[in-house]
Amino acid sequence: MIFTIQERIYLCLCSLFAVLIVTGNLVYQKFVILPILPFHTFELSIGAILYPFTFMISDLLAEFYGREKARFCVKLALSLNILIALIIFIMDHLPATTWSTVNNQMFHQVFGHTATASLISVTAAYISQRFDISAYLFIREKSGWLGLSNFGSTSLSLFIDTCLVVSILNLFSLIPAGQAGWLIFNGYLFKLCLTACNVPIFYASLALIRNLKRNSAKDLER
Repeated sequence: MIFTIQERIYLCLCSLFAVLIVTGNLVYQKFVILPILPFHTFELSIGAILYPFTFMISDLLAEFYGREKARFCVKLALSLNILIALIIFIMDHLPATTWSTVNNQMFHQVFGHTATASLISVTAAYISQRFDISAYLFIREKSGWLGLSNFGSTSLSLFIDTCLVVSILNLFSLIPAGQAGWLIFNGYLFKLCLTACNVPIFYASLALIRNLKRNSAKDLER
């Protein structure tokens, strides 16, 4: 089977989207310090670094393939995330050998909460990504400005996602007590800054995809 350039681009975007979602949920337990701004030092989960890029991809999918195909990609990625979480959950309950370099306690400490955290993240991501796709198409229709559509929809969606994830993680005691408000502030402020920086990348991605589709159309005409 030979895929068209349109189908190849869609598969690549969906694959990248899924990789970012799954990776973010696997590494979320590590919290880092990022002294990026001169007046503020960020303290956030390294998983949060990847999330603004997922919204940029869903906006690209909505732009070129419409609402339904963009939502299908979100459902597919989140389904894969649940599957991987289930596999890790089963592996966590398998006993390690006496000579294993990673013992039961070490494995559980790193991956023991992956299943719970993934379900929380999937719930928040599903709600926020659906909102993002609708918001992007709505702002684009009303303004005609793609950069505003990307930044506006992503900013709102990331606020929803950040509040949901941190609040539910706090409810299940998966983050330090009393850190919820601080993590929401730090996480969202960082994501907002990264979203603003992503707007040129969004435009570059638009130009690249349009160029690929244009060249493919020219090849077909020959």
